[in-house]
Amino acid sequence: QLQLVESGGALVQPGGSLRLSCAASGLEFDYYDIGWFRQTPGQELEGVSCISSTGKSTKSADSVKGRFTLSRDNAKMTVYLDMNSLKPEDTAVYYCAADSDGLEPYEYDYWGQGTQVTVSS
Repeated sequence: QLQLVESGGALVQPGGSLRLSCAASGLEFDYYDIGWFRQTPGQELEGVSCISSTGKSTKSADSVKGRFTLSRDNAKMTVYLDMNSLKPEDTAVYYCAADSDGLEPYEYDYWGQGTQVTVSS
């Protein structure tokens, strides 16, 4: 069974950058597509970005295109979400999940516990 652990969340000023990591344990990590989602209190999960198992294909929500970049290192069993030009509206708990190449939460079977990102001056 695949287990996912997010890290890297922090308080950052508007315009700043942050790298989130999603570390996996379990077998066959390189078979799984991975997605990132975020959620603010009282709101539904929002799909942020996803990456194919090989890392050759990514997809991102319009709200983060040009600012967020997704990559993976299958040898390290880790997926990275690089976030630049951060805005206060990016404040949320960020989750990684497996196993789909879409941006809808219901497509995913495995979830991490989340990491808090706060963008504020």
